[in-house]
Amino acid sequence: MQLPKVKSVTAVVKYKLAVSFSDGTEGEYDVAHLTGKGVFKTWDIDDNFFKGSVNPQSGAITWPNELDIDTINTYCKIKGIDVEEYLESKQHHAAY
Repeated sequence: MQLPKVKSVTAVVKYKLAVSFSDGTEGEYDVAHLTGKGVFKTWDIDDNFFKGSVNPQSGAITWPNELDIDTINTYCKIKGIDVEEYLESKQHHAAY
């Protein structure tokens, strides 16, 4: 099952990312729901949120200190689709 890879990520404003994927999908992803929780508190230190990038090994959206967010959830939020349904459709399609 081949999943889309993150091609680029840019912090548009604090807690909002512009993301593009290898299949041409592009959009903004608001991560404000994660702020101030656990490891995500580091986003507010030294403007770390604006230091996001694409990890060359994993392809994940990542920040300093190996902090990252889930690529599939990000993709599905931007597409406006349910994660479980998306993964099931990819597995079903791969079976043929």
